[in-house]
Amino acid sequence: MIAARSLGLDCGPMGGFNRAGVDADFFLSDPVMKPWRSSFLCSIGHDHDTRPRSRAPRLDFDEACRIL
Repeated sequence: MIAARSLGLDCGPMGGFNRAGVDADFFLSDPVMKPWRSSFLCSIGHDHDTRPRSRAPRLDFDEACRIL
């Protein structure tokens, strides 16, 4: 993703997809790639808007973590 952004491309990770379907289409049919599994998809391209989107809100440390 860093390399794609350094080339001026927009990119972003995507979760919540059908991992079994992606694995079947891209990995399971090829014996060399069979042990591989997908973790996330990354969209790469040029955005239709010229200004970058602001970062989505993140949780504060206290909201996301609990020290035991």
